[in-house]
Amino acid sequence: MSGSLFYTGLSGLSVARTALMTTAHNTANVYTAGYSRQVAEVATNGAVATGSGYIGSGAGVTTVTRSYDRYLTAQLASAQSTSAALSAYGTQIDRIDSLLADKTAGLSPLMQSFFTAVQGVANTPADSAARQQLISSAQSLANKFRSTDQYLSDMNSSVNDQIVGSVDQINTYSSKIASLNQQISMMTAVAGGQPPNDLLDQRDQLVSDLSQIVDVKVLQQDNGKYNVFIGSGQSLIVGDQAATMKAVNSSADPTRKALALVGIAGNVQELNDSSITGGSLGGVLGFRNESLIPTQNAIGRLSMALAGAVNDQQNLGVDLNGALGQDFFTSAAPGVFSNAKNSGNLVLTGTVTNAGQLTTSDYSVQVKDVSGTLNYVVTRSADNQSVGTYTSFPITFDGVSLSAASGTAQDGDTFLVQPTRYGARDMDVLVKDPANVAAASPVITGTTAGNQGTGAITTATIDANYLASPLAANVTLSFNAATNELSGFPATSAVTVKLANGTSTTYAAGTPVPYTASASISFDGITVTMSGAPAQGDTFTIDKNSAGVSDGSNALLMGALQRQSLVGNGTATFNGAYSQLVSEVGNKSMEISTASTTQDSVTSQIKAAQQSISGVNQDEETANLLMYQQMYQANAKVIQTASTIFDAILAING
Repeated sequence: MSGSLFYTGLSGLSVARTALMTTAHNTANVYTAGYSRQVAEVATNGAVATGSGYIGSGAGVTTVTRSYDRYLTAQLASAQSTSAALSAYGTQIDRIDSLLADKTAGLSPLMQSFFTAVQGVANTPADSAARQQLISSAQSLANKFRSTDQYLSDMNSSVNDQIVGSVDQINTYSSKIASLNQQISMMTAVAGGQPPNDLLDQRDQLVSDLSQIVDVKVLQQDNGKYNVFIGSGQSLIVGDQAATMKAVNSSADPTRKALALVGIAGNVQELNDSSITGGSLGGVLGFRNESLIPTQNAIGRLSMALAGAVNDQQNLGVDLNGALGQDFFTSAAPGVFSNAKNSGNLVLTGTVTNAGQLTTSDYSVQVKDVSGTLNYVVTRSADNQSVGTYTSFPITFDGVSLSAASGTAQDGDTFLVQPTRYGARDMDVLVKDPANVAAASPVITGTTAGNQGTGAITTATIDANYLASPLAANVTLSFNAATNELSGFPATSAVTVKLANGTSTTYAAGTPVPYTASASISFDGITVTMSGAPAQGDTFTIDKNSAGVSDGSNALLMGALQRQSLVGNGTATFNGAYSQLVSEVGNKSMEISTASTTQDSVTSQIKAAQQSISGVNQDEETANLLMYQQMYQANAKVIQTASTIFDAILAING
């Protein structure tokens, strides 16, 4: 009896000691990240059968378990991944928002200053100071466009650096998780199937840390090892083996870094940015594709639309030397990249055909062999919509024209077209001499003094057709009352008369033109309107402007560009397009901020729920220490009692 009592006491003493050690372990790790509270699971030892019935033989610890909820842990990792993505996105887009929304140093006030200077030249075309002010304002505007683009380009470089850093972290975590998979398997086998709780916690914490960099999916094998997947299901960790991530130059766009997965078998797979949606890495990739690139494209489009419109108007005027104006700003060319994986050697070049039709999207060109004929399918990246299929060059779409410079394409080849990406970067002022500002119209009209009738001719309007055939000699129009016709137009020029009701008629070169009051008359890019009732023999002049000293009519038209919808295929003015961009970025920044605040709250709630199960409560552990201490003392008393009884029996036998 005393023997069974002795061993029963020992079993209780052992249970109390194990429970005390477990509680002490919990207390020591109260602030250890990822630690799950451990519990000693106690069960009754088998009872001994006697004639008096079954007599208990004490207790034993069957295992030490973690207070762990797999579902909540997975939920927390997913929530933390989303929070990290929104935080990274928000930090980046706030920088763009601050850049664009600056009301004193942003692009908007500089555009206003430029057009104010244009108006100054229109008012005083002979004033060299006004012309110099225009050039200075243009240079300030171009500098601002370039510095804005440089800021955005630096952000792209920063994103590339973050991708490289994130890849290093991913590789570190994945190798540690794979190593822990192996250790856990070995330790479990050594302990006869008992779980190595601390190692399990460490592995879960590494998965949690990894999920804050990139969204991961975890599948636990039957042997307890974790398989970890990223992106659209690519294997990052399989049991004891981990794949390697690499930051590589994108095959489509060498200016940006992309992710590549080097599989366990050594195969390299470039991942699509859109497949990485969570964690800080997913956040910066989303920012780059959804906000940074569109913003840089929008700034580039604005600069190209403004430069194109000003250049077109400058070309239609004459400077102080009487020469036709030359481009005021540089004209950027679209960027065209061949995919590094292309089989063919076709090289494409791009030009802008109409800056007003440009969009803020990039485009992809995919080569498809259809029954032996190569088709070039152009897709707009912003909405993934096809804009056309072509079988030969040049290919023209949305204000852009692509030509084949050299080489031939192969089925499956792809090309990336960036029409506006470099617009702001390449903007500069070409006019350096104030005298070269083409403020005057190339044509001067007039009503001859001494005319007897009331006929009058308006100031001429010049269009791009004038550049192909500038006025070679002065034109004098004479009115014949008998036939009601005007004659004297250039012998080689057809003349078009457009009535007020919109009806137009073209007359062959060298023939008189019927006179109709308020009708517009056009030839060789020159349009005038006649009014009133001319008398027989009245004449009207259309002369070449050989010295535009006191004429600011073309500068007046240039200033009027500010109020015209010349951006986005006629949908917005220059200031309107910029305001729309500022609004879009601001709204996106607010959207991300709101989503981040909400997600952080959700993450905190899930963490609280998870910690209510897995977290260490100091008050509870203190109470357990007292309870197990009493249990230890009580079982020690049992052993002492058993020893006393045993000594008494020995004394009797002696």
